[in-house]
Amino acid sequence: MDQLDLLKKKWQSTEQELPRLSYKDIYSMLLKKSSSIVKWIFYISIAEIIFWTFLALLVPESSTKFTDDIGLHDVLLIVNIVNYTVFAGFIFLFYKNYRKVSTTDTIKGLMHNIIRVRRTVKYFVIYNVTASVVLIIGINIYYYLNQDLVFQYMREDFGVVNISQERFMNMFFAIQILFGIVMIALVLLFYRIVYGILLRRLHKNYKELEKIEI
Repeated sequence: MDQLDLLKKKWQSTEQELPRLSYKDIYSMLLKKSSSIVKWIFYISIAEIIFWTFLALLVPESSTKFTDDIGLHDVLLIVNIVNYTVFAGFIFLFYKNYRKVSTTDTIKGLMHNIIRVRRTVKYFVIYNVTASVVLIIGINIYYYLNQDLVFQYMREDFGVVNISQERFMNMFFAIQILFGIVMIALVLLFYRIVYGILLRRLHKNYKELEKIEI
């Protein structure tokens, strides 16, 4: 018996020793993996709203006083109520998706629920990024239309002195633009890394399910 025959014989004996997984076994593993991923999406969304709430509590009192003085208190209050309501709605949808994925008993059903999860996360990311961009632009338009008030209360609340209003406002808007760009970039990076990884894993599971379905 030559070396090739020996290798074939060894491979056949090894193959016989390996466990053979049925479609049901593979489906169960994919179901478990998918359920775990969706559960993490649910947990991360809760952690995210806790993080933003904690961050809001760290805002200096001087900044809060400035927004109140310039007339943005009621507007920001309404914006926060809307954002928290929408955020809570998405968290509820993530929980529902988790429950649906966990209790799915068919391949087609699981594939459908994976698509639903990916779509929900997509809308969640779009809403948060769009809301952040609109809020930043809206506030800065308000600042631009009320430059005299901005300069006045900046002097009173933060002690800005020895600088002309024109120069100060140029510096102010430059900082605002830079801050806005950095903030949106960080939000996009966070979503791309965290949710991106989870959604890619879900997509991989979906492709595996397609093979079983075929």
